[in-house]
Amino acid sequence: MTTIQNPILTGFNPDPSICRAGEDYYIAVSTFEWFPGVGIYHSRDLKNWRLVSRPLNRLSQLNMMGNPDSGGIWAPDLSYHDGKFWLIYTDVKVTDGQWKDSHNYLVTCDTIDGEWSEPSYMNSSGFDPSLFHDDDGKKYFVNMVWDPRVGNHNFYGIVLQEYDPAQKKLVGKKEVIFKGTDVKLTEAPHLYKINGYYYLLTAEGGTKYDHQATIARSKDLWGPYEVHPENPLVTSMPYPRNPLQKAGHGSIVETHTGEWFITYLVGRPLPKEGEPLLDPRGFCPLGRETAISRLEWKNDWPYVVGGNQPSLEVEGPDIEEAKWEQNDNKKDDFDSETISIDFQTLRIPLGEEIASLKENPGHLRIHGRESLTSKFTQAFVARRWQHFTFTAETKVKFNPENFQQAAGLVNYYNTENWTALQITWNEEKGRILDLTTCDNFTFDQPLQGKEIVVPENVEYVYFRVNVKTNVYTYSYSFDGTNWTEIPVEFYSYKLSDDYIRGGGFFTGAFVGMQCQDTSGENIAADFDYFVYKPE
Repeated sequence: MTTIQNPILTGFNPDPSICRAGEDYYIAVSTFEWFPGVGIYHSRDLKNWRLVSRPLNRLSQLNMMGNPDSGGIWAPDLSYHDGKFWLIYTDVKVTDGQWKDSHNYLVTCDTIDGEWSEPSYMNSSGFDPSLFHDDDGKKYFVNMVWDPRVGNHNFYGIVLQEYDPAQKKLVGKKEVIFKGTDVKLTEAPHLYKINGYYYLLTAEGGTKYDHQATIARSKDLWGPYEVHPENPLVTSMPYPRNPLQKAGHGSIVETHTGEWFITYLVGRPLPKEGEPLLDPRGFCPLGRETAISRLEWKNDWPYVVGGNQPSLEVEGPDIEEAKWEQNDNKKDDFDSETISIDFQTLRIPLGEEIASLKENPGHLRIHGRESLTSKFTQAFVARRWQHFTFTAETKVKFNPENFQQAAGLVNYYNTENWTALQITWNEEKGRILDLTTCDNFTFDQPLQGKEIVVPENVEYVYFRVNVKTNVYTYSYSFDGTNWTEIPVEFYSYKLSDDYIRGGGFFTGAFVGMQCQDTSGENIAADFDYFVYKPE
């Protein structure tokens, strides 16, 4: 047996939906406002995973232009049945106030990394939908129902309705089959039929530190459902010293060897020396990640082996280990026709007219668009933070002509929280390097008056960020050999769900390449490479 280290998917990879196709295992995760939508990982042993697909990669499937921060793709559901993959997803258009405007869709594909179908619209009554394939051939759709009425609890319950694949729509009666426990905030429903029982796995308690996975069962699909006698199935809430916090929102799988596992989201708070353990409970710049635990069955109820909290190490299934060939020090030289699957953009795809690998071969050319505060067209190409300590580096050629033009290296949480080291222009100094910060929508330029002048003979500027757990700093070089660190420290915790307006956002920190031109002249920056290197 192999030993699995948790989390299995590091960095912002929340709301895992696991499914098996033969002897292959796949996990779909939420991507929120990042495009393409949904990340799908592949494993043959539940231990070694690699990103293989981003299925929602066309505007006809997903257009998030103008979507709010932490809107977009919430909690996709992946299943394999009838010889093909079924992917259910939500596009959340409104997050603030009394309403959650969310639209639910279905796409299918014969292969995990093929071209997925155009979407079939399902409903808009709530989020976290999933599809259940019953053993009589019928299919059913479940989602949580949002109640916007003042004075009511927003989480109304879990609704069930039949799905007709021939008509590609929901049919027949709609019924709330589960109202949840007194923990409330009941969401993320997944249905399973095991040994004559229907099992309904949900998430409760909200996706912060009170999070949990709740399971209930019934002999009848339509209920009533009885809750597990020792619920919750998994949680970190009573275990504040567990390094894996926020455990909940799970899905379960039976291996081809007849073993059972649950995958669920967790968060790893930054270490806090000499600070109180419980308030605040912590900050997780890597976002909500994916962990796995082994399940055992007693009296037709599943239990997490070793108790209902996450473990850093889990005994793997009785499957030979299957490693992927992959280089952790990920460098993209922009020499091929496609960009690394690790990169994403905000809300929409960036067409050739914005981000091109062809205009200047060997470079990613990014034409400047809107600012880092825009929810419409940002020219920003980025990847997740996946480690507490790492460096990210790029090399850029950029010749701005006015102060509305800037290009460089950005560390980003959302439109209201980011830092940037950029080449821009100053009337007296010409080309300069400058720092700009946005902290819960408060702006600063910490180098004011001490901006770094770029020598006239310098064609390329090298940028680096060095993330050291709790803090990170920027460095630059004009020759790629001699580096100068800028003496301004930034705090990693400010790029976490837990910091943003006091919490309630859902993504994680990103690092990447950006070019902006708010003059509208669409000036371009040429990025020669990008490398992400864990320490």
